[in-house]
Amino acid sequence: MRVVFIGPFGLRVKGTMSRRAMPMARALAAKGHQADVILPPWDCPEDSGREWEEEGVGVHNIALPPRFPLLFHLLVTWRLVRRALALKPDVVHCFKPKAYAGLSATVLWFLQKLGLTKVRLVVDSDDREGWGGWNEIGDYTWAQKRFFAWQERWGLTHCDAVTVASRALQTLAWSLGVAPKRVFYVPNGAVINSQFSIPNSQFSIPNSQFTFRVSCFTVLLYTRFFEFRAERVIEVFERVAAEVPEVRFLIVGKGLSGEEEKLLRLTDQRGLSDRIVHAGWVELTELPRYLAAASVAIYPLDDNLLNRARCSAKLVDLMAAGLAIVAEDVGQSSEYIEHGRSGLLVRAGDTGAFAQGVVRLLQDKSLRVALGNEARRRVYEEFTWERLVERIERAYQVGGVNG
Repeated sequence: MRVVFIGPFGLRVKGTMSRRAMPMARALAAKGHQADVILPPWDCPEDSGREWEEEGVGVHNIALPPRFPLLFHLLVTWRLVRRALALKPDVVHCFKPKAYAGLSATVLWFLQKLGLTKVRLVVDSDDREGWGGWNEIGDYTWAQKRFFAWQERWGLTHCDAVTVASRALQTLAWSLGVAPKRVFYVPNGAVINSQFSIPNSQFSIPNSQFTFRVSCFTVLLYTRFFEFRAERVIEVFERVAAEVPEVRFLIVGKGLSGEEEKLLRLTDQRGLSDRIVHAGWVELTELPRYLAAASVAIYPLDDNLLNRARCSAKLVDLMAAGLAIVAEDVGQSSEYIEHGRSGLLVRAGDTGAFAQGVVRLLQDKSLRVALGNEARRRVYEEFTWERLVERIERAYQVGGVNG
């Protein structure tokens, strides 16, 4: 089977294509399928026109047209569709029902209806895009928000099958009238390799006075900062520091629009700055060293539709690293973490219980190790792309919408 994936943006900046689509494509290629990924690299224009092969997967960045208003969007969409069909695929899998991937899916749908292509069309949803989702935090115009909300509804209901990254998105697709047999739950998975093996027992963070040791009491926050209110996390930090005076907090990640600055200002105001190390954005190849420096990881989530619908690859990374995790029980958290076995789950918004969970793990090494080992086992046995690929193959075997 030949499968072509179409993305809404490039590989470098956002995670959908690099952390979801590419692992899917590699898993398909490993099973003998032909897989290609086609991208519109408007967010990393240095990739315009570049092509390469990565672990059996062809990666094709379309050449970006001149940025004339409206015409740019039409030409990008047409180049994505033309490149996809030129590869003569059996299936085209569009990642996100919005933006350029959504526009490409719309064109392919009408080509199907006109009898101009027999390709099977699959749409992937990994976030709530419309109202209550990315429309609430994305830097979009009013017109874009209206259009993206429409695209989400239309795209999920005008395709042969839908793959979804979360149970909430599965429910959303059902609520729009998509038949359950056409909706396939495919959460984000782990890649089986050695990237999360434990490195040397200590390392220094660039531009930091701290040298972290595996034996230190270090609490890791690995985030994009939009998932929670900063004040809640600061309260957790304060409570933990009061119980474990020697604790340090390692913050890895960068906000979408500088949201990390608010959290860092609050640490200064609350007298926590001498306990904080902000590593900023860390490349995936360097990430294992930072994860290995942590004693415990925290995964805070406000209880809202965006967090209920999303399926964070970051949580998978934390589990794959064998970390003991304290997470708020929102959305996909309970799909991955079994409370008391592969991590600790606390009720969303209960900062007291959250802090106590962290303190408990810091003070109980045997529990910490047991939860971390089980987290790693669970994610590598139940949530690998090599296993999840079977669900993707089933989605590709679904007949046409009238079939």
